[in-house]
Amino acid sequence: MEIMQTSNCCSSRSLIQASFRRQFTRISTGILDCSRVFPCPILSVKPKVPSRNKLVSSTTTPRAVTENSTSDSVATKAVDDLSLAVKKRASEISPDLKGTCIFLVGIKSSYKSSLGKILADALRYCYFDSDSLLEEAAGGKSAAISAVESDEEGYLALETEVLKQLSSLGRLVVCAGNGAVKSSENLGFLRYGISIWIDVPLDLVARDLTEDKIQLSASDTRICKSSSEVMDQVALLYNSGRSGYSTADATISLQKVASQLGYDELDAVTSEDLCLEVLKEIEKLMRSKKMMEEAARPF
Repeated sequence: MEIMQTSNCCSSRSLIQASFRRQFTRISTGILDCSRVFPCPILSVKPKVPSRNKLVSSTTTPRAVTENSTSDSVATKAVDDLSLAVKKRASEISPDLKGTCIFLVGIKSSYKSSLGKILADALRYCYFDSDSLLEEAAGGKSAAISAVESDEEGYLALETEVLKQLSSLGRLVVCAGNGAVKSSENLGFLRYGISIWIDVPLDLVARDLTEDKIQLSASDTRICKSSSEVMDQVALLYNSGRSGYSTADATISLQKVASQLGYDELDAVTSEDLCLEVLKEIEKLMRSKKMMEEAARPF
């Protein structure tokens, strides 16, 4: 029975590996084909506009309607201005970045994924979610969960392979899953690029899960099985990856950004706000690297 189970695990692992290789060949070929004409396909991402106005009721006065319309216009213009600011800053640092990959680490959240897409768009990079890539290679979410349960070691090895392959390419923004920070080998692959910890309060992550804005990855689902409470699940995930998050090259805290911008509510912080902060940190890191390189040159 044990021999048969081992054989099934190896067979399943081989199938996932073969699927991943086919998929990654297609992905890298697509990137190379696009790069011949343009540095990288631009993702079409509609900026998230925080809704600060309630729906107009049937008893709303014309003046109130006008005020709401004006407020909507101001909010839209503010986001448009932020989008332009993001693209301007990205174009300024892009030459020094030289196609270096950006890895976003931290517990999974809608803030992190939305930021990743906008950042990729601004830098003219490609965007990938490492968990989604691995699950797709496994044949879907259900198949990935089954693979984790039957051969967790093999699945984690494939996760390392995903990071290895992604880190070998350039011009990528990668939303890295929790597994990316749980081994020294995986952390080593992140060193091929710039890693940024996107630190989001756990209650907002729990809200994302409750409202189905995000879903647990296959490997995260196994960790969370010990608890049925969403907040406890989020705490388990955070604690399992916290030491790895802290090794990132820079940290962007949602709470800190809100405080700096003078926002009373964390929801007031947009993806563009976060993106600008990420670009500032990347600029600092590139400047420090340049200074170190110049200091190392012989006189």
